[in-house]
Amino acid sequence: MNGSTALPPWLPTAPCTPGRCAAHPETGRDDPAERAGAVLAAARLTAGIGAVLVGVLLAPAAGLLPAAARLALVRSWVRAVVRAFGVRVRYEGAADAVTGPLLVVANHVSWLDIPLVAAVLPGRMVAKTEVRRWPVLGTLAALGGTLFIDRDRLRALPATVRAMSGVLADGGRVVVFPEGSTWCGRARGRFRPAAFQAALDSGSAVLPVRIDYRPTGAAAYVGDDPLGASLWRVVTARRMVASIRILDPISSVQYPDRRALAAAAERAVARPTVARPTVPEPTVLRPTAPQPTVAKDSANLSSLSVHQRVSSRPTAASSFRTPA
Repeated sequence: MNGSTALPPWLPTAPCTPGRCAAHPETGRDDPAERAGAVLAAARLTAGIGAVLVGVLLAPAAGLLPAAARLALVRSWVRAVVRAFGVRVRYEGAADAVTGPLLVVANHVSWLDIPLVAAVLPGRMVAKTEVRRWPVLGTLAALGGTLFIDRDRLRALPATVRAMSGVLADGGRVVVFPEGSTWCGRARGRFRPAAFQAALDSGSAVLPVRIDYRPTGAAAYVGDDPLGASLWRVVTARRMVASIRILDPISSVQYPDRRALAAAAERAVARPTVARPTVPEPTVLRPTAPQPTVAKDSANLSSLSVHQRVSSRPTAASSFRTPA
């Protein structure tokens, strides 16, 4: 959490604060009907923390297992942690069909994003150095091979990108949240291009992932939000559902530089996937009389396209930041 500490000017910020984002998304106020009872919330919190501690205790033994067995164990464990906190998950897309080195990029709403992505697309996470100092979770992040970034040292960024490139070049997978900061979920930030250089340097594909929560406010982890307060909002949500949509991979060969590649991934994540209604083609009555011939050069006519952007006013300053 950033508190009142002045932030370096190059760090991305989101105009999102807990007081606004954690409210009911439609009314702007807490809705008692959407809250679980105190007993259920306490049971979820106890179960979630217990599941995390089990992971800490089993981590040394898991490190001795073969890679495939260790990977399966980690995926089962993170799913159990999320479920213990009362979050139900819907995965869309064929994660197992995507093979080879991948730079996985996703929008960033909550600390829940990390275990949710790890459950289906485990890889080397990229996180700020402050995460290493978090109780319990920092230890797990370090044991999981997280690549930590010092956000206050801009000169350290190229070294981090080289480390990411090395993982990808060895056939591994790197997971990053390129918005550089958590957003409220009803608004999104621009994808920062720095991490995409690793995909270009290693010739790896980029796999966009879209994360959504219902209710959005309870999951949002923004601004000066303490982790404990965020945990309590999650467990007191009557029914929280997280949707993880795995999109089509993007070849880094198609884009000339990291900015273009970042923009392509951002468009893929932001694009709403709404089923298009089937509209019957109108019946055209053709005249029977001979018509004059008009020469047309249809090959030189540009096709028209309509792009719709759904924008919402961001409501709040984010604290869960990763570098540009």
